[in-house]
Amino acid sequence: MIKAKGLCKTYDDIVVLKDFDLEINTGETLVILGQSGVGKSVFLKHVNGLEKPDAGSLEIDGVTISDLSGPQLYKAIKNTGMLFQGGALFDSLTVIENTSFYLDQHGKVDPKEIEERALKALDMVGLKGTEYKMPSELSGGMKKRAALARLIVYRPQILLYDEPTTGLDPIHAAQISDLIVKTQQELKATSVVVTHDIPSALTVGDRLAVLHEGRIIFIGDKESFIKSKEEIIRNFLENAIPKGVNPYA
Repeated sequence: MIKAKGLCKTYDDIVVLKDFDLEINTGETLVILGQSGVGKSVFLKHVNGLEKPDAGSLEIDGVTISDLSGPQLYKAIKNTGMLFQGGALFDSLTVIENTSFYLDQHGKVDPKEIEERALKALDMVGLKGTEYKMPSELSGGMKKRAALARLIVYRPQILLYDEPTTGLDPIHAAQISDLIVKTQQELKATSVVVTHDIPSALTVGDRLAVLHEGRIIFIGDKESFIKSKEEIIRNFLENAIPKGVNPYA
């Protein structure tokens, strides 16, 4: 579904992505791990068309979007949705208005159907009864769930998650991780999750990739990740999972 080949991106002489290669299979959830500032979110911005590579190519469903702009780019990425790190809810809109926003603007769907789909999405993420609250009335975890409802309401084929559990306590982080799994099962979409959260990565990911110094240095299933001898991965695990704890338990 997504194929990056030789992707390069530089900002003010700082190389963020360098000869970045990655293939993401249709219908899988791929988790990208890496230290802060290594380019994980930058890659997501290339997938949703917000950034253009300096070199290399990026394909989505067989279409090279790195060559496109304007209406052609919009057509190629219109089935891509993103959960931003901060939720990015519209402060002046109620929860249900936020959830319905895309369909109101672009869906060409009957208003009654829009409402029904928005209510279903909110129920799915456990926010039934909050429809007419404002974002300022929601907790951090509820804002994340509201943003997730807005993401899934139009059923995109590709779901991008930028640090979905950042800023949440362990209980709410686990709830968001479970919702990502539930969403994947419901939509059968292709998902890319950028995170520092190892427990979340092991919960949601079919495969895990590690980004370091602009390149993918590891990609594999959860068991291969846990058993890897790569120093970067060992550091992640030693700092995220207490010794003696079984990450699969």
